[in-house]
Amino acid sequence: MPISVYIPSPFRRLTANREYVSVEGTSIAEVLDALETQYPGFANLVYDGERKVPTHINIYLNNQEIHDLQGTLTSVHDGDQVAVIPALAGGADESPAKASGNGAAPASTALTPDEVMRYSRHIIMGQVGPQGQRKLRNAKVLVIGAGGLGGPVALYLALAGVGTIGIVEFDVVDLSNLQRQILHQTADIGRPKLQSAKEKLLAHNPHVQVVEHKMPITSDNAMEIIPEYDIIVNGADNFATRYLVNDASYLAGKTLVDGAILLFDGQATVYKPGSGCYRCLYPDPPPPGLVPSCAEAGVLGAITGIVGSIQATEVFKQILEIGEPLVNRLLLIDALSMEFRTMKIRRDPKCPLCGDHPTVTELIDYDAFCGSPPLEVPVATEA
Repeated sequence: MPISVYIPSPFRRLTANREYVSVEGTSIAEVLDALETQYPGFANLVYDGERKVPTHINIYLNNQEIHDLQGTLTSVHDGDQVAVIPALAGGADESPAKASGNGAAPASTALTPDEVMRYSRHIIMGQVGPQGQRKLRNAKVLVIGAGGLGGPVALYLALAGVGTIGIVEFDVVDLSNLQRQILHQTADIGRPKLQSAKEKLLAHNPHVQVVEHKMPITSDNAMEIIPEYDIIVNGADNFATRYLVNDASYLAGKTLVDGAILLFDGQATVYKPGSGCYRCLYPDPPPPGLVPSCAEAGVLGAITGIVGSIQATEVFKQILEIGEPLVNRLLLIDALSMEFRTMKIRRDPKCPLCGDHPTVTELIDYDAFCGSPPLEVPVATEA
């Protein structure tokens, strides 16, 4: 029977850039075998050396993860759709204090006339109003990275009046960043991204406070930084930092708004303690070099704005306690077809971090865990 299979853009090099392919099969295993027959090399992407689906690959049948069914033995029927979804790492160029005295108003005070006018389109909304706007002003949000994802997230947080925005960042602005990183301009090339980002955010809204964390986020400093904030936004571009921020956020009891990008694809979800974590979705990182970074494979600049805007929206929903958050749901974005699909994710009782019998109770060496080299901190030019 013909089964429709969705192919994510990182894998389309094998399918002549086809988004959907049709193969015959009565089970997930037969579908994967048919894909290998039709597109040699596909099995190397979805199976490990023991012919098991590795934990950095999720396979969905009609939006349900096959681990919740019978794995690769799950039966498929005419009209079913299978989706192969790899972990993505793209985001900001990985990055990460001292609080800088900005024009943020004291948390307990009423909105000033300037704030009332500035946020008037929020205040007239029933879901926000003056009380909600004060919630935004009282909130503290940490953004990991001031690059592709961190840029639009931080910008919309500032425009909305989120009172304290922390940014973890150590990189400098490079010419290649300007295709997608909206907080930086040509004149900023060679300057610290953190400095450039802070200037742009305060130029847009002098009422917010930008807290600078001028270093990479590491196992040594994460538990000093993350507990100071209400919500964490992850826009890192490498797996070591993704796992680090996930683990630290969970151990600190913080909500994590996660996003990733690569080529034309994007992912977004929200992890709340008790409702699963990144390790539930991807228990282990892919082998080094298997999943390319944005620097290696490229990324459509506009996809960073789409995913970053979604992350910012999820932050607002958490602060305002409105709507249906992306908790236990993974939003997948395919910009080539402009399709949005939502996959169910679940807390894994066997998860080493948030499961019933956790084995990860403190931060570890994430470079060793992911098999990646330590990050090099670039030298900025004088401002």
